[in-house]
Amino acid sequence: MQRILSAQLAEHVGEEVRIAGWVHRVRELKKVTFLIIRDADGFSQVVMRESPRIGEGSVVEITATVTENEQAPGGVELTEPVIEILSRLTEPLPFELHRPVLTVGLPAQLDHAALALRHPTRAANLRIAAAVTAGFRKTLEAQRFVEIQTPKIVGSATESGANVFQLDYFGRPGYLAQSPQFFKQLMVGVFERVFEVGPVFRAEPSDTARHLAQYTSLDAEMGFIKDHRDVMTALTTTLGTMFAEVTARTGFVPPEVPAEIPAVHFTEALKIAGAPEDEPDLAPAHERALGEWALREHGSEFVYVTGYPMRKRPFYTHPSADPAHSNGFDLLFKGLEIVTGGQRLHRYEDYVEVLRIKGEPLEPYAGYLDGFRYGMPPHGGWAIGLERLVARMVGAANVREVTAFPRDLQRIAP
Repeated sequence: MQRILSAQLAEHVGEEVRIAGWVHRVRELKKVTFLIIRDADGFSQVVMRESPRIGEGSVVEITATVTENEQAPGGVELTEPVIEILSRLTEPLPFELHRPVLTVGLPAQLDHAALALRHPTRAANLRIAAAVTAGFRKTLEAQRFVEIQTPKIVGSATESGANVFQLDYFGRPGYLAQSPQFFKQLMVGVFERVFEVGPVFRAEPSDTARHLAQYTSLDAEMGFIKDHRDVMTALTTTLGTMFAEVTARTGFVPPEVPAEIPAVHFTEALKIAGAPEDEPDLAPAHERALGEWALREHGSEFVYVTGYPMRKRPFYTHPSADPAHSNGFDLLFKGLEIVTGGQRLHRYEDYVEVLRIKGEPLEPYAGYLDGFRYGMPPHGGWAIGLERLVARMVGAANVREVTAFPRDLQRIAP
């Protein structure tokens, strides 16, 4: 007899079936005991005439008859069961999974991640993250992007010399990649449009609800653009499909992505946020103020901030007509930056000059600069922080709530 999942039970009323899963809850009444069994698709209710003496969390296989019951999950329950215990728990769980929400704090959940992630709310967040990445791939492939994989061990820092994890690479220094930026730019010279879903590493000593030392980056780069506005248009289209895919795959309905997301220049953004006009970047409070403004004035949970000062952008960023400002942008979602992007330099001589001004030697960047020595079109791209995006989407207060095994300033296990 082939195993079926809980969501299929209603199709087998009156039949004998075989299910398997975890004992999610045991409810013992005077004359009957209910076992709630959890599997990958949901829950099944099993009715027993006597106590099974099985602890919650045990793994079982059950053969039983499917019987209609409007009060049971899915309108059916399993009667006359024969139970085989595949894995018996001999001690109580550190916390209960059958409660609507976990009743322990986030640190305890992270300490017992193997158990906490089985709770339906935690598992649902991970399903949404999976749907986000599926939507990312789907829409970019439809726009002629090619998926690539790039090294996570590199010979030089991508963004700056700080905030990198250094390692011993066969007797010489290496680093965990802060982003696939250099490689995805080089691959524009191969496929014109590329994307990657992969881990990136930031050694930032920030222990906040929005920072991780390792997170998943959804990167894209596209060639033959006019400027950063082409990149923003492609990103808006991509986000729309991603959010639609979340609903199609999980049933969760995220905020609407406008067909045209409002955009504000950095100098104007400072005024809206009430920040000093010489502020070089947006603080979290400024981002929240801009999010409130976009919702109030445009009815949008999203807002682009363009024209960031060149001094706060990486060396490969293309300047705007005003050389003090860049053709770089951030996308804020509900008052939090979730995407950084923009137009890049594409001429070899421009890279040589900017590195000279910064006092940086060319040698560490030789392999990267070769791509521009041999010709590169005007191009640009973006990077989405998956965990930040999903946390904002579902209303989680901390990115660790939507991360299976977070790595941060304090945590390197489990």
